[in-house]
Amino acid sequence: MITVKRPKLSFWDQIYLGAIFRGMLITIRHALSNMLTQKGIITYEYPEVKKPIPENYRAEHRLMQRPDGTPRCTACMLCATACPADCIEIVATEHPDPRVEKYPAIYNINLLRCVYCSLCVEACPCDAIRMDTQKVEQAGYTREHFIVDKEYLMQNHPEGKSPYSIALY
Repeated sequence: MITVKRPKLSFWDQIYLGAIFRGMLITIRHALSNMLTQKGIITYEYPEVKKPIPENYRAEHRLMQRPDGTPRCTACMLCATACPADCIEIVATEHPDPRVEKYPAIYNINLLRCVYCSLCVEACPCDAIRMDTQKVEQAGYTREHFIVDKEYLMQNHPEGKSPYSIALY
């Protein structure tokens, strides 16, 4: 067993007055510098001026469309399988177009359960779901408001971005 000798503290060291004054001086210096120069403080006047969002920010989901307006989703269930939160519900049905095997009759996402990990986007083989809407505000009065359906996801496109891209049948 090793014995460590502690140094004998003087009276001023024992009452910590030096440390308290040094801490107070640092605090006063920061407060005065923030009051006199506001170079490091970034404030956005929120409703009028919105904070810039990075291009790769994972926001609300959207479903891509084919040129005929139907969802590009083939109801392969890969997004629902990859989702760790189990928040995607898909019910598949036959598509009226014989070139397309099936499509989702029901495609619901529970945004309260979603962890916005974008594994559904990565798992989709036909680029049918994206999370590039840049929408960060979400508000509702009931839990049902946060369960978004296929119609909402088909219309949830940000300004300047097309609901279509190269369509592969």
